[in-house]
Amino acid sequence: MESTPTLFVVATPLGNLADMVPRGLEVLQSVDRIAAEDTRRSAPLLAHFGITTPMIAYHDHSGSKDTERLLDILRCGGSIALISDAGTPLISDPGYRLVDAVLAEGFRVSPIPGASALIAALSVAGLPSDRFTFEGFMPAKEQARCKQLDALKAEPRTMIFYEAPHRLLDCVRDIARCFGGDRVVVLARELTKLYETVARLPADELAAWVADDRNQQRGECVLLVAGYQAKEGDLSPEVVRCFDILRSELPMKQAASIAAKLTGVKKNRLYQYGLEQPLKK
Repeated sequence: MESTPTLFVVATPLGNLADMVPRGLEVLQSVDRIAAEDTRRSAPLLAHFGITTPMIAYHDHSGSKDTERLLDILRCGGSIALISDAGTPLISDPGYRLVDAVLAEGFRVSPIPGASALIAALSVAGLPSDRFTFEGFMPAKEQARCKQLDALKAEPRTMIFYEAPHRLLDCVRDIARCFGGDRVVVLARELTKLYETVARLPADELAAWVADDRNQQRGECVLLVAGYQAKEGDLSPEVVRCFDILRSELPMKQAASIAAKLTGVKKNRLYQYGLEQPLKK
């Protein structure tokens, strides 16, 4: 183990402790302090591997004093390992503030790679993985959640979300409502654990399945959504949004005429769409 003061960002298992990488164990045994998102949840991991390194809590509510305590360890020539409850730190975790502060003082930050829920889920989802976007946790409130989803309607890349189990059903229903019930969604739940589930269904069917089986509304959840693919003859989400804004304020014919000039889509096509698809209130 090198003597240069270093912050190690250490990935820990999602559930199966056998997934812990040997280099990660070496680091956790050798550093001066382990900064853990929740020391109570990390204690069983350390106990399992006989690691007695002292822990300090570092989480969403940690402030500048907590950061300074950790920086002081580095200033005195020590090293720190940063871990989250499970998976890779900083992926929807608060650790970036510490990493930023450590780098700002010129200390070394080194990754110890391993488990990551979003990558594990993507690897088994059967959705395009050459380009994807990680959106983290969706807003807890329905209105804000739907606003975020509406902004992603035209996103062509595979979308990955984390979600709390008690909001899972509402989120899948909102995905179906905003993206269409036929959009493919994958639920990857409790990855590497005893009740691991990977279900790939159209959004409407997945919502019904989750509603019928409350066991699916438990544990750690990752949702992956197929990116937008235009079908022949479909209006793009951008065109629809433009037209919907106009027809909410103007007569249909006038809205179609203005939208046609703005988007290049034929006026008659827009007008027909307006007749077939009533404006949502």
